Amino acid sequence: MNAPVSTLLSIRNLTVSFGGIEAVKGIDLDVQAGELVTLIGANGAGKTTTLKAITNTLAASNLGGDITYMGQRIDRMPAHKLPGLGLVMVPEGRGVFSRMSIRENLLMGGYLRDDQQAIEADIDHWFGIFPRLKEREDQLAGNLSGGEQQMLAMARALMGHPKLLLLDEPSMGLAPLMVARIFDVIRQVANQGITIFLVEQNVRQALSVATRGYVMDSGRIVLNDTAANLLQDTRVVEAYLGG
Repeated sequence: MNAPVSTLLSIRNLTVSFGGIEAVKGIDLDVQAGELVTLIGANGAGKTTTLKAITNTLAASNLGGDITYMGQRIDRMPAHKLPGLGLVMVPEGRGVFSRMSIRENLLMGGYLRDDQQAIEADIDHWFGIFPRLKEREDQLAGNLSGGEQQMLAMARALMGHPKLLLLDEPSMGLAPLMVARIFDVIRQVANQGITIFLVEQNVRQALSVATRGYVMDSGRIVLNDTAANLLQDTRVVEAYLGG
């Protein structure tokens, strides 16, 4: 049965295996329109595998279950069709076009659009949010620092005006000051009404910006609650927050 339209993303009994290794073991989760939902857990829990299953960018030997986006099954849909439906992912490792300039990367984010004036206005908007990118707009993206590449990858994704933005480990490998900056921007984006599904190992930061959270361990969802409740949950504190 199709999910209600207010439920942007619905996953039911998702299983993913690689040969004889079961990486995701029958999980269920939902993301409602306007929410910032985070999927947290230790490295190897199955978080990135879940995101890649959603976007059909996974070379798994076996994938089962239902993935529904805006009431439409997408688990067999080619990955390149998803941005046209408003589902965009910023992958782990950023994935910028290293031999293109910063401006060219942003233009690639709007490649499905034909409103040139609005595209330029959006580029100016993101240059305002990330002034460092503006300073270096004609430089190759491959010459940016990790934090700057993360800013560019997020801005490029937002150029497509997504209805649902998937973020995979945006803080990975970044210095603490840059992590704080990235999460400030995530909060700003959510406040603009863009629905976000965030996969993140930095549990405290993720729960500080999220509406709700799922905790994943060894391929299973073991907790599901509001972010505020998860921050106070003794199991989360002891396992992930150094309590």
